[in-house]
Amino acid sequence: MNDYKIPAQTRIGHVHLKVSDLQKSLDFYCGLLGFEKMVMYGDQAAFISAGGYHHHIGLNTWHSKGASPAPEYAPGLYHTAILYPERKDLAVILKRLIEARYQITGASDHGVSEAIYLNDPDQNGVELYWDRPEELWPVDQDGNLTMFTRRLDIEGLLQLAN
Repeated sequence: MNDYKIPAQTRIGHVHLKVSDLQKSLDFYCGLLGFEKMVMYGDQAAFISAGGYHHHIGLNTWHSKGASPAPEYAPGLYHTAILYPERKDLAVILKRLIEARYQITGASDHGVSEAIYLNDPDQNGVELYWDRPEELWPVDQDGNLTMFTRRLDIEGLLQLAN
């Protein structure tokens, strides 16, 4: 059983979030982050995507309408990570967040990626990031990946947004 490895082409297809207010979540994910609304299930659920895919994110109030956010120190989802195709795309969304005065909770350079952190209206963590090309990932003298967390060069990133 220990010799099984999931196929390298496997991807995480979508995340489905319980939210307290569907419209507030749509305003955040579609209005601010730019996802497209693909399907609505009445006023209880929505499926949204980037680029016309059936859905990357599901939002529903089936068991959570009007509920308070989960306690910070309870088990659960730490964050949803949204991968942008290019560094410039990350720069554009960062500029958009700043112009909207949306609270950013963190910004990091991880060597393999650059990331912006924030919370959605239900305090679910959201990471917006882009991956550096694999040949630029930091490795030690033995070729082992050496990720880190350092200050993100926000100024340099924002120069790409213009």
